[in-house]
This record gives sequence, structure tokens and C-alpha cells, in this order.
Amino acid sequence: MLTETAQKTTNQPSAGSSGRETLTIRNPRDGSLVGTLAAASADDVDRTLAAAAAAAPAWAATDPETRGNLLAAAADVLAAAAQELAELNAVETGRPLEEALGGVLAGVGTLRQYAQLGPVHRGRSLRGKQLAADYTVPEPRGVVVALTPWNDPVAVACGLIGAAVVTGNTVVHKPSERCPHLGRRLGELLTQPFPPHVFASLDGGADVGRLLTSSPGVDVIAHVGSTATGTAIRLAAAGTGAHVLLENGGNDALLIDGDVDPAWAAEQAALGAFANSGQICTSVERIYVHQDIADDFLAALVLEAERRNADGGLAPLVDDRLRVAVHAQVADAVASGATAAAGGQLPEGPGSWYPATVLTGCTQDMTVMSEETFGPVAPVQVVPDFETGLELARAGNYGLAASVLTAGLEHAQRAVAALPVGTVKINHVFGGAPGGAAQPRGASGTGFGYGPELLDEMTTVKVVHIQPPGTRAGS
Repeated sequence: MLTETAQKTTNQPSAGSSGRETLTIRNPRDGSLVGTLAAASADDVDRTLAAAAAAAPAWAATDPETRGNLLAAAADVLAAAAQELAELNAVETGRPLEEALGGVLAGVGTLRQYAQLGPVHRGRSLRGKQLAADYTVPEPRGVVVALTPWNDPVAVACGLIGAAVVTGNTVVHKPSERCPHLGRRLGELLTQPFPPHVFASLDGGADVGRLLTSSPGVDVIAHVGSTATGTAIRLAAAGTGAHVLLENGGNDALLIDGDVDPAWAAEQAALGAFANSGQICTSVERIYVHQDIADDFLAALVLEAERRNADGGLAPLVDDRLRVAVHAQVADAVASGATAAAGGQLPEGPGSWYPATVLTGCTQDMTVMSEETFGPVAPVQVVPDFETGLELARAGNYGLAASVLTAGLEHAQRAVAALPVGTVKINHVFGGAPGGAAQPRGASGTGFGYGPELLDEMTTVKVVHIQPPGTRAGS
């Protein structure tokens, strides 16, 4: 049972007197009430989807340049409200204001990028006979349902919404129930530049999500969130035929070779495990370190964790529901033989705080090494050689990303070839070129979720064969 403090900081939908879900949000820093919103009803969902479907033909027929210009206008609207959105993010999810503002501005940049990429999204051609040709025409799929998370709510939403709208689809967006005030305001802002019903936003939790994803009138479902929800969406789409894009949970490995500076490796590990309090899809979730540098690496990693715990720079977890789940994995690891070399204790007082935690002596059979934790936890397993670490890093059902720290080109190339993930990062746990894209694998999802390739996911291709008309023999 949760303590009284925990109950006050748990954000979870409940049934209101009207029968609708009620979304009550408390500030994860101190448990104070942020506000309460009523979720959309089943009738709201039906009406919104029907309106989006009715608006789809005219929007699809709108020329790409106009669609791009309107998306650029949406970016301007968002930029003007960036501070407001960042403040809502900070009070609902606990994200530091500066980081929250950075996420909003990243979303603005994404909209502007798609405003430019959309009008130049093109098909391909193939020459046949001298007077014949085949070419392809990209066409919008129709109605897109976008379900987005709370941990970077504006940036992620802007990617899916921007790519869908600029390619001629209409969009119904359900933001996370853990930041509904931010989601509602984002919807109000993004609706402004577009014709009616091209874009709409609905508040709600799992019930609204199920209604949206099970509707036969939905042509694309794009979801960023948990693997459990992604699995349910796959099953629902099997019955409706919707095209599915999923970026779901990860259990990203960090493999540290014996030929790198252990202090630098500890900085990278701490960045990967503790950034945004571990609440990033591609956070470092498990660490395999070569025995030759393990002692120095662990000492440096503990110092990194202790510094974050002492300076107050680590943000709280989004709510106590997540904190309970994170601590359960830590407690299970300790009960199974691991040692909490830093952190690992539930703090007293209000809010859903959790310390940066380093677990040593971890083994592959521990839940913290096999499942997504989504908290500031760095579980470490010492390995005798690079080959053993690579084999352990390959294990599991997830396939989002993995990182490798090594000075050896051969080891880097072997890791790239062997790791069954969508993204392999060599010598930096975060990063990537602007406009990059990736395809998650396994339980982590399917399809390109960002980058120029997302435009391809949001469209379907019509093939055209054309040649001159013939004449009848002897005519």
C-alpha cells in the first residue's frame, strides 16, 4: 500500500461522477495539486474521428506548399508560447524548467523541419520502353491517431503531428494522461493555423486510447510509450488494418571495453543513466564493464551519482506510481545479491524523488538487467572480456538502442554487426545527426518514428505506368 505522501503524488486516472475518466495531476516536486480535467467521452472520440475523416479528402488535395506554410505557422505559434508550455511541463512532470523549455524549442524546430521537408517529399521513377515510364506518387494514408508520452511531451508530439499533417493526413492526438494540462494547451495552439478538423486533440487515459486505436476509421496509429500499450495496439490494429508505428520500451545496454579511460566512461554512464532522472526512452538501462577497468570505473560512477544526489540537480520522477516501480526493481536486485553503492533508498518527505543509484554485483537474471526501469538507476555487471559483454548486451527482447565505449575499431565494428537494435552509438551515449532516424526492433517497436523517413511511413505509394496509346494494325 502507498503511504499518504505517495497517494498525494500519484497521478492516475479515476472515474468521475459523469462516468468519464478524471485526470488529477499533482506536482511531483511537492505533491501540490496542479489541476483536474475530465477526459473525453466515447461520443467525443466518435465525433472527433468522424470529423477528421470528413476533413481528410480536402486536406489531402491541398497542395504540399500550402500544407508546409501552415505547418510553419504552427511552429511560430508554438514558439510564441514556449515559456508557457515549459512551465506546464515543469509543474506536471517535474522536469527542470530549462530542460522543459529546450524540449519545447526542439518541437518548434521539428515542425519547421517538416514544413520544409514535406513539400519536397517525392516519388521515384523507372524507365521502361523508350516511350514508357513507371513512377510512384506518395499519397496520405488518411486519419492518423498519435499517442504521445509525458517524458518529452512537446518534442515527440511535434514530430509525429508535423510529419502526418504536412503529408496530407488529418490527425487526432491524445497526449499522455500524466501531463494533460500541457497536452490540452498544446492542442489549442496547434489547432489555430489549420482548417477545421485537420488537427484535433483529446484528453484521456487508457480508455480513450483504446477507443481511438480500435476504431476501424483510423488509418495510422503512431505510439510512443510503454511496450505493454504497444502490444495492445498491435493486436487492435490487426483487426482494423491500421498502419502501426511504435517506439516502445527499451533495455539499452552500455558496453565498456577495457581500453578506455574509466573516468570518462563513468561520465558517459552517468549521463546515460541519470539524464532526465533516467526517464528517456534511450536511457542506459544496464552496464557491462571490462574487468580490467571495473574498479576505477565503479569508483568514478559512484562519485558521479553522489554528486548529483548532493547538488539537488536531479529532478523527481513523474509520479509516485513510477517511483514505486523503480524502487521495486532496485529492492529486488539488492535482495538477489546486488549492492547499492550509491542511492537505492526512498527519500522522506513530499514529492516523488528518487536518488541516482548505482548497483554493483548485478547478474543477468535480475529484473533490473532484463526489463526497462525508467529511473535514475545504473546497474553494473563486470565481465571478463569484450566478447562476454557483447554477448550479454545482445540478450533480451528489446531492440531500441545500445552504446559501446571502445578505442578499438575492430570491437566497434563487431558490436555494430552483432547488436540487434535500431541504433548503435559508439563512444557517446546520446547524440546523432539532425534529421536522423531509426527503426526499433523486437519489443521496442516498429517503423521509423522520426526523421525524413517518417514522411514515408505517413504515406502510401501509388504506382503509375504510362505510355502512348496504340493504333490498330492497318488503320
